[in-house]
Amino acid sequence: QVRLAESGGGLVQAGGSLRLSCTRSGILFRINTMGWWRQVPGKQRELVAQLSSGGSTVYSDAVKGRFTISREDDKNTMYLQMSNLAPEDTAVYYCNMDLRDTGNRPIGNFWGQGTQVTVSS
Repeated sequence: QVRLAESGGGLVQAGGSLRLSCTRSGILFRINTMGWWRQVPGKQRELVAQLSSGGSTVYSDAVKGRFTISREDDKNTMYLQMSNLAPEDTAVYYCNMDLRDTGNRPIGNFWGQGTQVTVSS
């Protein structure tokens, strides 16, 4: 009933930029928090950026100052603007949403299918 679909990944040279999008569909429960995570083979998935319903943001030290998380509610979409990309940013990027019902009861934690970002040196 809830689906997240990422887009915008690809191959970019170091120093370049990409914007990832994550569009949700299905039942539009209230978003508690939304975020972007990334994972490279053999490593744990790590949080890149998070945006709360109140508008506060959290960024990992590795991306602070280079990446920006945002949302566009009328399009049910959130974004990750990535600038000054480096080879170490190469990973599969996943969007995530923690959803609640109108009574603020947890509905669940939902993930997109992932989109590959590759940064060449």
